[in-house]
Amino acid sequence: DDAFAACEAESAATGVELLGAGLATARAVTDRLDALAFTRRASALVGTTDPSVESAAALLRTAGVDRAGSVAVRAVDVRGTTGVDTQRVERALGDLLVDRGFRVDLDDPDHELRALSFFQPGSMDPILARALVNVAGARPGATLLDPMCGTGGLLLEGALVGARVVGVDAQAKMAAGTRRNLRGLVPDAPAAVCRGDATRLPLADGAADAAVVDVPYGRQSKIEADSLAGLVGDALAEVRRVAPRAVVVGDRSWAGAARDAGWTVERSFERRVHRSLVRHVLVLAR
Repeated sequence: DDAFAACEAESAATGVELLGAGLATARAVTDRLDALAFTRRASALVGTTDPSVESAAALLRTAGVDRAGSVAVRAVDVRGTTGVDTQRVERALGDLLVDRGFRVDLDDPDHELRALSFFQPGSMDPILARALVNVAGARPGATLLDPMCGTGGLLLEGALVGARVVGVDAQAKMAAGTRRNLRGLVPDAPAAVCRGDATRLPLADGAADAAVVDVPYGRQSKIEADSLAGLVGDALAEVRRVAPRAVVVGDRSWAGAARDAGWTVERSFERRVHRSLVRHVLVLAR
């Protein structure tokens, strides 16, 4: 999850590097930060130390922290990996700030100092859907294609971040449902949805900037395994004609099919949903 979250963050920041569980640094961020699904917060970095009160206090004594306005200290043991006493951290760093002339306001501070300790070693969730379209490249002005759109969850998230969206589904009722969902939730979004064949898309070469493909899952699909493999291979070849970049998610890795279709697999991830389902995510480039 951390590696995938960092991958998504790269759509809105540069120089993203994982520090540890749940934490990463970046050199610069854009105004697209609020569109990220897996990034909970972005703050100016004061510095990094080993996870101890003494080291954090020493860092804070030498840091150039803006004294304008009030301040509060929040300490978090990220994912409970260090066993640090967060209340002790908050008291110690708060006292240090008071001694240096800061005004503390725990209820409505102008600034929050966050001490984050870490140890270094069916229907799609909307949060995952948002992350997938971000990784694919959905943004204002871009055209995002989903050739197996189903009820349109991925297209909806693409539209919500400002992309033009194009959806195709083999079932007329799915295409109609997607149109209803988009009209009801993002009525002003530029969108086109139709019934069609993912292996013979009614689109010109290079018509989309990116594609996102949620492959039918074997247990949930009425398609036989051999037929599904053929469908995915042919669809990936067709998507490559239409878009230079794609993100593919399924209940197994489709890396072999992607390479056979001419794609380069830039990155791959596994995300465990529950004991019997792992989602495999591929980031593909033409």
